[in-house]
Amino acid sequence: MSGVGYRQLWAVDPDGWRAAGSAWAGLTGPLDRRVDGLRAAGGRLRGGWSGAAATAADARLAGLRDELASIAPALIEVDQVLAELADRLTVAKARLTLAVAQADAAGLLVDRSGAVRVDPARVRPTDRAGVAAAGVAVAGVAAALRAALDAAAAADRAAADRLDELTRAAETGWASPPPPGQPAPGAAPALVSAWWSGLTPAQRRWLIGHEPALVGRLDGVPVAARDQANRLLLDVWRAELLAERRRLLSRVPPGAVASIRLRGVAGRLAGLDALVERLTAGGAPRAYLLGMDPAGEGRVVVALGDPDHADRVLTYVPGMTAGLDDAPGELGRAARVLDRCAALAPGERSAAVLWLDYDAPDLLNEAASAGQARDAGPALHRFQEGLRASHDGPPARQTVLGHSYGSLVVGVAAREHGLAADALVFVGSPGVGASHAAELGVPPGEVWSSTAPDDVIRAARPPEELGRRALLRTVPLAAVLGWPDQTGHQLWFGHDPSDPGFGGRVFGSGRGGHTGYWDPGNPALDGMARVVLGR
Repeated sequence: MSGVGYRQLWAVDPDGWRAAGSAWAGLTGPLDRRVDGLRAAGGRLRGGWSGAAATAADARLAGLRDELASIAPALIEVDQVLAELADRLTVAKARLTLAVAQADAAGLLVDRSGAVRVDPARVRPTDRAGVAAAGVAVAGVAAALRAALDAAAAADRAAADRLDELTRAAETGWASPPPPGQPAPGAAPALVSAWWSGLTPAQRRWLIGHEPALVGRLDGVPVAARDQANRLLLDVWRAELLAERRRLLSRVPPGAVASIRLRGVAGRLAGLDALVERLTAGGAPRAYLLGMDPAGEGRVVVALGDPDHADRVLTYVPGMTAGLDDAPGELGRAARVLDRCAALAPGERSAAVLWLDYDAPDLLNEAASAGQARDAGPALHRFQEGLRASHDGPPARQTVLGHSYGSLVVGVAAREHGLAADALVFVGSPGVGASHAAELGVPPGEVWSSTAPDDVIRAARPPEELGRRALLRTVPLAAVLGWPDQTGHQLWFGHDPSDPGFGGRVFGSGRGGHTGYWDPGNPALDGMARVVLGR
């Protein structure tokens, strides 16, 4: 299509494109079963047939398996393309709706072709001032309509070009091995991005299909490629958890109460299955799997919406006890902020990432130490740099939000390593490892914090203050001497970021305890969304 008309955009159904993409991705299941069938057939042949013919047949079966397996990333890519198209059409329709509302407010009419004119019933021809103002409004509305239609046309062209490229690749050669010299794990995202950009599409597809574990974890590789690679590993990760469960079950006597480790594996399996359900859902926004490790408590990085093409990107870092078992719930918190962004700015594209790529504390004695936050710093730094490196188009506004112990992770990473972020947000924070907002390296006025009035984190005082308070109760003379300090601005990990003296900006929260910031109707939810949007 050379363009998209007013009636076309008004009538388009983005959910239909999402459903079509989901149907393409759903073909990976039957494809995997066919590959498994060929593998089983090869095993049976090798068990009862030998010689040159048997060797040739086995090689042919192996080739067919590889050809079929190589199709899976293409099916996922079609889903990505159509989801991207749906997202862009949704934004274009929102802009169209806003333009029509602007026309109505100005006393204008928009006909079925998208032409704008003055409504004679609302603006009298004899009212010269009104006619002049309406003329200016006509130009503004017409420009807004054109911008919406141009955005839809650009989305249409981009999707068509990517689908055409996939078709040509299927005809001329789908994948080819890349040259040696792959980046090592933990390489700088700028280096990774330069390496990936120097590969041909066929070489990238070969890497996704043959080395998904490498591609899926490299910060700086585009989000779409990491998502394709990591989805290919879902069955492998589930098999690892099932094998771990079998090993533990073999050690549990009949009738014995299941061990803590066994319950942990069950929780991770349930979390993984819930994430898979979200990954395969056809609704909006599409989920992108950017990393996973089922070992230990489990780690996962999931984006809602495509960060590489969004105008605004939120990275959410959860706190204590977060793991693979409750990752779906943590993802729901990111989704609620994203929903508010869409409601407040329907004409902009936003994405939200759950970043749970660190070992979160499980017990209070662990949470009393900043060690795990320091360990997480380099990984969070690389991830944010990777978002910058892989983003397509003008840089997105990047916001990093930490809750509870996650706020310490964010603060330590920002202070010790630097974060590619335009704003930092701390909610329910026990301190962020800094004494002042200026230490965190983001633009002035872009450090934000909120603490609910009934959040127990307010009691997270430093150990020396707790000791002094205990002494105060037994030695009244200490109070007369002005000891301890009564300001109350020091928390366990430093100056309270919700205190004006920290140098940040504070937004309000309703009552809801330590986890109520995302509750519907809590002003903190709108506060978080407005920071993400830059408002």
